[in-house]
Amino acid sequence: MALLAPPVASAETLQPQNLHVAGGEGWHADRSFELRWSNPEGVAAVHYRVSTESGQPAVAEATLSRPATAIEYLNVPPTAGAYMAEVWLEDAAGRLGPPAEAKLRFDDVAPGPTRPAPVPAWIGRNAFPLTIRLGPPEGPEPLSGIRGYAFGVDRDPQGEPCATRLCSEAEVDLPGGRGDDQVAIPGLPEGTSYLHAVAVSGSGVKSTTETVPLRVDQTDPVTTLSGTGAGWSSRPVLLVAQATDSASSMVAGDWGTPFTAIRIDGGVPIAAPGDSVATTVIGSGVHTVAYYARDAAGNVADGALANGKQDAAPATTVVRVDRDPPAVAFAAAQDPRDPERIEASVTDSLSGFDPARGKIAVRPAGSQQRFVGLPTERGGGALRAHWDSAAYPVGLYEFRASGYDVAGNARSSLLRSNGSRMLLHAPLKAATTLTAGLESRSVKFGSSASFGGRLTVGRHAPLAGMPVRVIERFDPNTAPRERVSTVRTGRDGRFSARLGPGPSREVLAAMASTPTLAGASSRPARLGVRGRISLRASASAAEVGGRPVVFGGRVAAAPLPDGGETVQLQFRLPGLPWSEFRTVTTDARGRFRYAYRFVDDDSRGARFQFRAFAPAQAGWPYEAAGSRPVAVRGR
Repeated sequence: MALLAPPVASAETLQPQNLHVAGGEGWHADRSFELRWSNPEGVAAVHYRVSTESGQPAVAEATLSRPATAIEYLNVPPTAGAYMAEVWLEDAAGRLGPPAEAKLRFDDVAPGPTRPAPVPAWIGRNAFPLTIRLGPPEGPEPLSGIRGYAFGVDRDPQGEPCATRLCSEAEVDLPGGRGDDQVAIPGLPEGTSYLHAVAVSGSGVKSTTETVPLRVDQTDPVTTLSGTGAGWSSRPVLLVAQATDSASSMVAGDWGTPFTAIRIDGGVPIAAPGDSVATTVIGSGVHTVAYYARDAAGNVADGALANGKQDAAPATTVVRVDRDPPAVAFAAAQDPRDPERIEASVTDSLSGFDPARGKIAVRPAGSQQRFVGLPTERGGGALRAHWDSAAYPVGLYEFRASGYDVAGNARSSLLRSNGSRMLLHAPLKAATTLTAGLESRSVKFGSSASFGGRLTVGRHAPLAGMPVRVIERFDPNTAPRERVSTVRTGRDGRFSARLGPGPSREVLAAMASTPTLAGASSRPARLGVRGRISLRASASAAEVGGRPVVFGGRVAAAPLPDGGETVQLQFRLPGLPWSEFRTVTTDARGRFRYAYRFVDDDSRGARFQFRAFAPAQAGWPYEAAGSRPVAVRGR
């Protein structure tokens, strides 16, 4: 049924001015519209109606009996569509003006959901900036079309990109329509974030929200290397790299297959899928070893340029391999100033000489005897030992030097640096002879003594200017037990020394060996020192049967034996031998005393001689001594 045209007034000025839809003539998600306009003078009533695009009535004609300038709630049918609103005016005389038209576009249908393209299970740092295609909405497109897409990225798995069911223009992040569906994410923190995305119709109605988890791992795996040890190795070194990752793991994922790698001296990496790889460093030298891994998110610290970013440099260490023994050789010749000094060089161009190990040994040349080690000093790239050739039987001897490098490689050599065998004759030092003796073998207490001799080399050639030690060794209970003085030989090799006072002793001369001369010593000579003892009488005459004569004295030659010195009291008549009549013991200071009574009548008129005699005895470092006689006449 055709619609009736409104009456046409003759006055063209009776028409709504500036008729417009609140919110514009674009698509609205609400079926209630608001129309506004302005009226000329003389308006008494307002008429309006709504029809479809095909001209069919949608909202019946209605009249407002007043000069209204707005229709605030004009509801179109609930079916989405584009409608035409017409508004015309009536004046007081009942004349009708021409209508004004406005488009009413209504669409409250939500578009189908957008389905973001799949993203990796884990996202590594080199994946950023990350682009995700949202994909076109599913199902038929709303009448209002697709304005674009709204999305948000946050930590909330229930998040929404728009505050209400309608997305404002500001909330539509991709306003370019159906094909504007590329989301660019410059970066995300580690952990799980969520992408929430909706398609938005032309009227602002959003689709159901699609949420995609974004698991981010930007940390390199932790890689450790075992087998490097410390210092140098004399064998090939087996290296094992082990990787762990607490986030994306070392298990294959969307990004690719995780691997672990070892790179030696900047060469091609040795890599293996998974969390470990092993390789062996074989060649001698100092090797730089880099080790790293890539996790399931693609994070790898290999120092390469990826996606415009420089990855961190891999961890490195140094492996030192020295599989070759050192070079060992004795000196080309002996030092004439010290022929018994044995020296061998130990050189190694890689790990170097090991000063903690090494030995020089000797055995008779051509024998099958075992080598006997000599005390060996190690340092400065050499082994050094002293061979006391005089302590070995006369003959030819061969030497062996065994050296080590720091890696533990060893080598032994029997050769000098010039290729000749290391052979030496014993003895190496010239033999010397030292003769010496005393001018007198016995002296009295408190006297000095003369000691001298001669030092020769070879067939009695004198040795001039050589130091000779004169050694005096005293008897027990004497302090000090030994006295040493040094004299030098003259041009004829002779020397002499004056021995100071003291107890009896043994005297010898000795010359210490030098690097070229063998040491020598003389035979010991015994110097006897006579003791000193005194005696006195209380009277020079004694009455037979009268008061006794007191004899007293002292042994002055100290030290004395423990418990005192034994002293024999003796007498004689002129021309007769001495006879002992009493034995006494001194006190600690060497003093003694004895009272003797004359009782024999034959003693009258006789002149007796008395003396004290100290015999040689244990613990007294002197020879026997007697006192001067004292005379006593009997009467």
